[in-house]
Amino acid sequence: MNTIAPAPAIKKLPPSRRILGIVLGLTGAGITNLALGYTAFSLYTRSTKFEPYDPTHDDLTTPVFKKHNPSNNPPICIDHAVKTIPLAKLKEKEQAKLTTEFCRGVWSGLGYAYQRRYLEKKYRTLEGRQDMLWERGELASSAYEVGTKITDHFEVVEHTPEKVIVRCGDSPLNTDPRPSDGLFSMEVTTDEKAQTATFHLKSVFVNTTPEGKSAEPLPWRFQFAHRLYTKLWMETATRKLLA
Repeated sequence: MNTIAPAPAIKKLPPSRRILGIVLGLTGAGITNLALGYTAFSLYTRSTKFEPYDPTHDDLTTPVFKKHNPSNNPPICIDHAVKTIPLAKLKEKEQAKLTTEFCRGVWSGLGYAYQRRYLEKKYRTLEGRQDMLWERGELASSAYEVGTKITDHFEVVEHTPEKVIVRCGDSPLNTDPRPSDGLFSMEVTTDEKAQTATFHLKSVFVNTTPEGKSAEPLPWRFQFAHRLYTKLWMETATRKLLA
């Protein structure tokens, strides 16, 4: 008996839930499949924790956040996942290289595989998508320079030795304010004294259109699903970095 529930039809979801519709589709397709069990999933992702993160955080006052949310609309979903690993367990230890490898691990890892295939099937053949990253090999080797477009859903808007930030929620070809919008940051901080590296995944989803000025947070079930998805991305990305 097939216990895998079919992914929900994205076209039936409101535009502001495009990201989370994909999240739920992936979840229903097997990420937290009942056959696996929530307990087993929790065990697999037990090293990933969530830290307090809200609209008062300094991140939301930086130039890149202000540029992509000029009206300062309130987030409809915001979270910050972390995982700390001893440097001795990592193949790469230099800050800038580790940040890029972490980013590569997110997009080429198994955690993103289902969504990558879904977006590829739906959008790759459309006009203007030829220069985007689609193949797993490309995602595993890209330098992720500013302007890099990923599977018609993400675009790199900042890349420093400590972080890679992508705009998300809709096609990068849509540069206007969007009902489904936001920034997703992949960051690495190192502690030389403790000899550890801490990996961060930060998500800030916003309706950046005028209507988003009074937007309410998404229902708890969407926030919960996104946290599960984030934990999966963290685990599949960081495990690729282990020596």
